[in-house]
Amino acid sequence: MQTPSEHAYPTHWEADVVLRDGGTAQVRPITSDDAGRLVSFYEQVSDESKYYRFFAPYPRLSDRDVHRFTHHDYVDRVGLAATVGGEFIATVRYDRIDARGMPATAPADEAEVAFLVQDAHQGRGVASALLEHIAAVARERSIRRFAAEVLPANTKMIKVFTDAGYTQKRSFEDGVVRLELDLEPTDRSLAVQRAREQRAEARSVQRLLAPGSVAVIGTGREAGGMGRTVLRSVLAGGFTGRAHAVNRAFPEGLSVLEPEGVPAHRSVLDITDPVDLAVVAVPAAAVPSVVAECGEHGVQGLVVLSAGYAESGPDGRARQRELVRQARSYGMRIIGPNAFGLINTAEGVRLNASLSPELPAAGRLGLFSQSGAIGIALLSGLHRRAAGLVGVSTFVSAGNRADVSGNDFLQYWHDDPDTDVALMYLESIGNPRKFTRLAKRTAARKPVVVVKGARHGGAAPTGHAVPTTRIPDATVSDLLRQAGVIRVDTVTELADAGLLLASQPLPAGPRVAILGNSESLALLTYDACLTEGLRPLPPRDLTTAAGPADFRAALAEALADGGSDAVVVTAIPWVGDTSAADLATALREAVAQSPAAKPVTVVHLEIEGLAEALAAAPAVLPGEPERTPGPADSAPAVRIPAYPAAERAVRALAEAARYARWRRQLAEPGRVPEYDDIDEAGAAADIDVLLTAHGAASSPPGGARAVTLSAADTQRLLARYGIAVLPALPAPDPDSAVRAAHRLGFPVALKPTAPHLRHRADLGGVRLDLGGEGELRRAYAELTELLGKPEETRLVVQSMAPRGVDTVVRAAIDPAAGAVLSFGLAGAPSLLLGDTAHRLVPATDRDVAELIRSIRTAPLLFGWRGSAPVDTGALEELLLRVSRLVDDHPEVVGADLEPVIVAPHGVHVLGASLRLAPPPARTDLGPRSLPAY
Repeated sequence: MQTPSEHAYPTHWEADVVLRDGGTAQVRPITSDDAGRLVSFYEQVSDESKYYRFFAPYPRLSDRDVHRFTHHDYVDRVGLAATVGGEFIATVRYDRIDARGMPATAPADEAEVAFLVQDAHQGRGVASALLEHIAAVARERSIRRFAAEVLPANTKMIKVFTDAGYTQKRSFEDGVVRLELDLEPTDRSLAVQRAREQRAEARSVQRLLAPGSVAVIGTGREAGGMGRTVLRSVLAGGFTGRAHAVNRAFPEGLSVLEPEGVPAHRSVLDITDPVDLAVVAVPAAAVPSVVAECGEHGVQGLVVLSAGYAESGPDGRARQRELVRQARSYGMRIIGPNAFGLINTAEGVRLNASLSPELPAAGRLGLFSQSGAIGIALLSGLHRRAAGLVGVSTFVSAGNRADVSGNDFLQYWHDDPDTDVALMYLESIGNPRKFTRLAKRTAARKPVVVVKGARHGGAAPTGHAVPTTRIPDATVSDLLRQAGVIRVDTVTELADAGLLLASQPLPAGPRVAILGNSESLALLTYDACLTEGLRPLPPRDLTTAAGPADFRAALAEALADGGSDAVVVTAIPWVGDTSAADLATALREAVAQSPAAKPVTVVHLEIEGLAEALAAAPAVLPGEPERTPGPADSAPAVRIPAYPAAERAVRALAEAARYARWRRQLAEPGRVPEYDDIDEAGAAADIDVLLTAHGAASSPPGGARAVTLSAADTQRLLARYGIAVLPALPAPDPDSAVRAAHRLGFPVALKPTAPHLRHRADLGGVRLDLGGEGELRRAYAELTELLGKPEETRLVVQSMAPRGVDTVVRAAIDPAAGAVLSFGLAGAPSLLLGDTAHRLVPATDRDVAELIRSIRTAPLLFGWRGSAPVDTGALEELLLRVSRLVDDHPEVVGADLEPVIVAPHGVHVLGASLRLAPPPARTDLGPRSLPAY
């Protein structure tokens, strides 16, 4: 947290939090203007809760109490309140104390803390959220411990402290339980915080998806319009709860809207029953009054279809901020604005609160789209292609996603038993660090497939008020894959992968059996497998004369073959009266009767009805005559996805294989090695000295420009982590060059270090293997003639390194995503072709092993075309040491090692630079809060 001047109101302590039941509250510092709110709040607290707080009957607050509890210096005395609708529901305060328990100032580092929660809001997790926030405030004010005295009967408050995960001491004196909490975050406290965050945010989404009642505000009096369309969608979908139509323009006395037959109201305040969800379809100018009425009525969530917000310019962006602020002040969450709506096909809900005219078939796919148009396309495409194969569990089109985002739905899908695969269309990722964390946790249970729009635009869509990230799209892709996310490029690929993952088991490996009645189509499939990194077996050609029985037998053999992990069946139209239904039946029978669990896909060319037949239940296959049910009919769940092109089927299969491999590796996730020669404390001391010397130590986090260290300082700091840089000595003139060479020992290299010439081997500005003084002087003359005067080129003499492969190792910190470790081959492969791979820090030994093998030019490291393999083990160790450096010291905001020569034995760092700055604030380690608006 950024430290303001003392006594100034700390606006950065304000936050919106999601509570255990899915509602929201605002946390903010208490001010002197809150006296009336505090008195009103206290009057609504039970006598028992007051007794637990003050250890004695305390029916009302005195004027002196009110003054003390509302006047703070925000340093030694701090009070925070949780509010809903502008009124207090809970308070917490700390007072700095000395070793005797008396009021104190800094450097005393202990404080006494006390809570009070209104009885009506106890059990919602308010105190737990307040503890996280007051602890963060205390750490910012150099307070390291909290002390709390609690009556033994106050078990709820004792549990708040003991369950928080902080290191604590507990004692019992004079009838009071005394608790001491060390406020330094621990692995357990962070795990507790994130588990609470997951439950709360998942519950907030569940409240939106499974309401008991829905009010459509802005239902038109005539057919058409967004409101009337959504109301009809709600009714047509068979919503199991109550529906209400609301419109200020309804005539007085109108109680039922016909022909829908639903209750009609002029205001949501006129509805006597509870309303859980409000769908808002009124002009933007009318939305604030609607939100206020919904908040007063106790509505739990809003779906705002109205446009005219951030997508329309600065004024709309201001309206959007105010919309979120207003809704959260009442404890409501928002989907939208400018949203398409949401759908839940669960039998007990059947909610279609969207502009889609029909409720999709129920199934196992969860869909999240930031675009209404893409959402419509996804729904219609899946309905057309997947009818009977897979269906949809939940769908949301979030529009401008001013509040509820993809992160919230990842939290929900993580535990949702009705969703097996999550499909997401994203145009912006507002919190990449949190997204990758949540996606990795969800992907450990079920596939998460993402297509990201606006990859090359460099900015988020106009409606998305999110922080921007400087990370290139290729880096984002690598980080998503590290988290187990299946990243695809198009919406078509999103659907292709979703259909396979939702209907087929994961492959146990990359080996693919191919069979079919067309050798040409089988060869296309074979080539596609090689392109996607799979290992295809020689195709089995059944010839064009093959019938359904031949396909069934061949598929049964392929499934029984232990040498394959997946099967692709290829089919072209045949001559004769065999129907698509016959072929579908044969293929499904083979799968149903096989004990092996392998994914099967079908590639067909212009066989009308085959995809539908493969997806339909056995008893209702299209085109089949009436027949007596047979053994195969006992397995109606056997359905097979079909694709019109080999490349699409194989790409989906390859993504499934890569995901399955990632899942298997979770059992052995790798480790971050410890190295005995690392001097972490010495490096920390060096960094403090260097930042102070450059005047950056006192700058606020993220507020100072990074300082590039000198070569000597860089080498000294790297040496603390066991990273040696090959010595290089300045050569301002030929004589200095000769002296440097004698000092280092021949042979040597001569090269420029001026920024405009560094790493420009294409200019011919490097001379290698100079074995004597004469060669060195000639090389010096050549370079000064070619590149310019010595003061312009900044020539240096460096010891020769063994021959090997030139590589680049980099690490950089992005405030949104965190520290990223990068690797590639030096020169054209990384600069021109972008052949660079990336992993989040801290990297494990498994991460770095995959990192160096994931670039396209990796074969050069492993003996390509008979060359000697290089020492990849030493390279991996170097990467791990760099990862440790930037992870241990977030002040190291950039590290560039180039070139790094990887020889057959060892690695040699020829050049290095480090950049230091006060570390950017870590938003993921602070207390739980919703994104600021």
